[in-house]
Amino acid sequence: MNQFPSRTGAIDASFSSETTRKFLLNVYNWMAMGLAITGVIAYGVAGSEFSYKLATSPFLYFGLFIVQIAIVFGLSAAINRIPSGVAIGAFFLYSALTGLTFSILFMVFTGASIASTFLICAGMFAGVSVFGYVTKMDLSKFGTYLFMALIGIILASVVNIFLKSPMMNWIISIVGVLVFTGLTAYDTQKIKQMSQTTDFDSEQGKKAAVIGALALYLDFINLFMFLLNLLGSRRD
Repeated sequence: MNQFPSRTGAIDASFSSETTRKFLLNVYNWMAMGLAITGVIAYGVAGSEFSYKLATSPFLYFGLFIVQIAIVFGLSAAINRIPSGVAIGAFFLYSALTGLTFSILFMVFTGASIASTFLICAGMFAGVSVFGYVTKMDLSKFGTYLFMALIGIILASVVNIFLKSPMMNWIISIVGVLVFTGLTAYDTQKIKQMSQTTDFDSEQGKKAAVIGALALYLDFINLFMFLLNLLGSRRD
C-alpha cells in the first residue's frame, strides 16, 4: 500500500467516474480470484496427508508462513520494477500458499462453522468496503493508529503462543476484528484515491490494481481468521 499516492482529503463520493469504476472492478476481480484459489486449495487439501503433516510439523508450517511473508514484502518492494504478469503470478502464488496453510482449519473447526463465518465475513467486508468508497470522511488520519494497533496484535499473538491464555486469545480476536474492519475501509479509500490518479490501461495501472487487490485480500483473510476464532465451532 506504500505505492499509493499520498493525496488526502475528502473524496467525491459519486460513482460518475468510469475510470474509477473500471479500476475498482479490476481490483475486486483480482481479489476474488485470489480468494477463490485459496478456498479451492484449502478445501481440496483438507484431510490429506499433506494437511496432517502441516498440522504436526511446525518446521513445515512456519516455513510456508515465512515464504508467504517474503512474497508479500517482495511484491510490495519490487512492484515498480517487475512486469504486471509477474506481479499477478506472485499474488496467485501467495493465494495458493495461503490455501495450503488454511487447509488445517478443517481439522480444528467444523465445515459448517467455516462456511457460515465466511459468509458473515463477506457481508461485513462488503459493507465496510462500500463505506470506505462512498464516505467523504478522510480516513487517512486513522491509518497510523490502525497500523500501531496491528503491531500490538502481532506482539500480543506472539506472547500468547507461550502463555496459551484463552482470555487473551479472545481479546486479541475482538481487537483484530475491529482493526481489520477499519483497515478495510482505509484501504478501500486509498485504492479509490489511486484510481483517480492512475491510467487503468497502463502497465503501472495493472500493477497498481494487483497491489490494491493484495491489500484487500489480506484484510479479508485476517478478518475471517479473527471472526473464526470468535464464532467458529471447534471439533471435539
